[in-house]
Amino acid sequence: MAAVPCAIALGSNLGDSQTILQQALTALSHCPDIDVIAQSSLYQTVAIGPPQPDILNACALLNTPLSARDLLNRLLGIEQHFGRVRRERWGPRTLDLDLLFYGQAIIAEPTLQVPHPRLRERAFVLIPLAEIAPAWCDPVSGQSVQSLCQAVDPAGVQPLGPISA
Repeated sequence: MAAVPCAIALGSNLGDSQTILQQALTALSHCPDIDVIAQSSLYQTVAIGPPQPDILNACALLNTPLSARDLLNRLLGIEQHFGRVRRERWGPRTLDLDLLFYGQAIIAEPTLQVPHPRLRERAFVLIPLAEIAPAWCDPVSGQSVQSLCQAVDPAGVQPLGPISA
C-alpha cells in the first residue's frame, strides 16, 4: 500500500510533558512504517474538562502505509508505553495522541472517527496544525486548516517554541 499523509495531535499535562512529547515523536520516528515529516512548535493551553494542569500541545505530519485503524492502534500503544490511563473523559494525561487526518479519508466507526470530530473547534489543535499544514483541506468542511484556524479564538493558546530543548 502506498504511504498516506496523516496529521496527528500530541498533548500532555502529567509528568515532564515537554520530554514526553519529544520522546513520543522519537518513538513514532523509530517505527519502521511511520515517517515523521514535520512537527509543530510547542504550545501551552488551558485544559478543558475537569480541573487539571495546563496542557502542552503540538502536531505532527506523518507518512505511513498503515491503515487508519492500524495507525490508531500504534498511537494507542505509544500512549500506553508512556503510562496513559483513561480514568475520565478529558482528564489529565501523560500522553494523548489523536489522529486528526488520514489523507482525505472520512471514516465514521464507533472507535475511529477521521477527521477528528472536534478539531474544527479546537484552537489548541488548529494553531499548531496550521504552522505545519496550513493548506491541508479538511475533507468534511472543504476548508483549509488555515481558514479553520482563523475562525477559532486563539485565547489561551500560548506558543512556547520548539519541542526539543
